[in-house]
Amino acid sequence: MTDVLRRGRASLAFGFFAQGVAFAVLVTRIPAIQDRYGVSDGLLPAFLAAVPVLAGVGSVCTEYLVKRVPPSHVLRWSQPVVLLALLGVGAGDSLWELGLSLAAFGLAVGALDASMNMLGVSLQHAYGRSIMLGFHAAYSLGGILGASLAWAGAHWDLTLFALYLPAVLVLLPAALVASRWYVDGDGNGGSAKDPAPDTGGGTGVAFKLLLPLCLVMAFAYIGDSTVSNWSAKYLQDVLGSSEQLATVPYNVYMVTTLLGRAVGDFGVRRFGAVAVVRLGAVVAAAGFLVVAVAPGAWVGMLGFTLVGFGLCVIVPQTFAAAGRLFPGAADAAVARLNIFNYVGFLVGSPLVGALGDAWSYRGAMLVPMALVLVTLFYARSFEPGPSGYGDGHERPRTADVGRGSNGL
Repeated sequence: MTDVLRRGRASLAFGFFAQGVAFAVLVTRIPAIQDRYGVSDGLLPAFLAAVPVLAGVGSVCTEYLVKRVPPSHVLRWSQPVVLLALLGVGAGDSLWELGLSLAAFGLAVGALDASMNMLGVSLQHAYGRSIMLGFHAAYSLGGILGASLAWAGAHWDLTLFALYLPAVLVLLPAALVASRWYVDGDGNGGSAKDPAPDTGGGTGVAFKLLLPLCLVMAFAYIGDSTVSNWSAKYLQDVLGSSEQLATVPYNVYMVTTLLGRAVGDFGVRRFGAVAVVRLGAVVAAAGFLVVAVAPGAWVGMLGFTLVGFGLCVIVPQTFAAAGRLFPGAADAAVARLNIFNYVGFLVGSPLVGALGDAWSYRGAMLVPMALVLVTLFYARSFEPGPSGYGDGHERPRTADVGRGSNGL
């Protein structure tokens, strides 16, 4: 049983990693995609907005799909679709081909994100201790690798197809092999292969109870999209950095999310999820404040670094909290919560841009700061449920699946 969970954890971590690579090599090459297909500046936002909208549709569909098939099946077949759609983006020539590939990518990404986090929540429940941050650390690592590959492709002037093909040829078969060891939950946040005791939770998801976590998720992604979309422009146009230096903050941000998530589970086990999320919100807000008042580029980069350390713990813990809050309907809760990932992504960049143009970009940075601080008011939603893990006093287990020379 211990080996089953370990293999399930490792295979799911690879799924997160592969998704990080695929998403990064797509979004970091948007200018090249625009040039290849001749997408006008006016039309580009419509293409970009369609992906998260369709991803939200995919997440909604996954909630109903997992009532008939296990989440592992959804993940096993949605990940290849994401990778093949990525290859389609690199191989096409006309706008309709780009639209079709991005539509497939968006729908599959929604199903992929939802099913990955469903499996993560159920595995965490089976382990009886916090491991969700580790999965998202694997995603961050994949994002760093994907961004590095994209930089290499731009540096060597590779076509999109020449960049995407090797990545897909490596990731696709590896993901299919790894999918053999996915560990499905029972639909209630527990592992079917290592069932947890009945917690007495209901079988429905009350949106009124889920709403605080939905808002936290959306606000966290508004902050994330602010960094990914505006950090380079902010450093160059507001803080007067060079074009080369302006590319650094997002890379540093990705590294800090990796480092924070790599150690975040230990913090949750020691201090509890509520304390970790509160600290993350304060650190992220402090980072945005530093960015807003920064006198120069290097102080601005320090601010974006703090944002990375703060935001990185919030999203994984929000998924975990949804599983604890609805022990009788964890899969449904995760699928609905996942939609607000895309809501934040859609709102964040246009919101900061509009405020920057109408007011000032320094002032605009105070908006994600304020929204992240709202997390403090909803921190009680991260309190441990009847399962007892996540508060620094982990649920007792009959087998210690996290220890041993081969533990992950």
